[in-house]
Amino acid sequence: MFYEPKNGHGLPHNPFNAVVTPRPIGWISTRGADGLDNLAPYSFFNAVAYVPPQVMFASTSAKADRDGTKDSVANIRDTGVFAVNIVEYAARDAMNQTSGAWDRETDEFAQAGIVKADCETINCPRVAHAPATLECKLTQVVQLPGEANFAVFGEVTGVHLRDNCIVDGAFDVTTFNPLARLGYRDYAVVHEVFSLQRPDD
Repeated sequence: MFYEPKNGHGLPHNPFNAVVTPRPIGWISTRGADGLDNLAPYSFFNAVAYVPPQVMFASTSAKADRDGTKDSVANIRDTGVFAVNIVEYAARDAMNQTSGAWDRETDEFAQAGIVKADCETINCPRVAHAPATLECKLTQVVQLPGEANFAVFGEVTGVHLRDNCIVDGAFDVTTFNPLARLGYRDYAVVHEVFSLQRPDD
């Protein structure tokens, strides 16, 4: 099968959603200039540089009360900071609850029963018991082609690691089983990890 996206695919579900998988989930927490907190998952998320450490996520839809974008991007534009909380399998239901298009006054932490903590280097909430949280200062927001498509880039200014996730001096993902997004409504969890030697090791 071959199709050009501009002409449609003819399938009951968009296959593009399932092609680039698995995708890590950035559970983005923000605090608006009005002091209201927000938490939402984004699967268009990844690390993009080591020195200085940088991450990005993309928002691809809008809410009627946010002038062409969603709460996360609107808050980041206003304050210049955000936090990326890493999602573990044990938090899958809470993460899913925060994915709803709630009104801007809704505190998803409270709604999903998530314990909140303050960040250290930025004025932003974080998921207190997440395996890891990256505190970020905005570097740029890039408007992408299409309606309501924005890529948000940030420099990591602080890193929280849950103590039980550090094993023999390394951050060990097998201690919490990372959750990843597949296509449609499907997810995956990491249970098995293996190593490969690089050719130049």
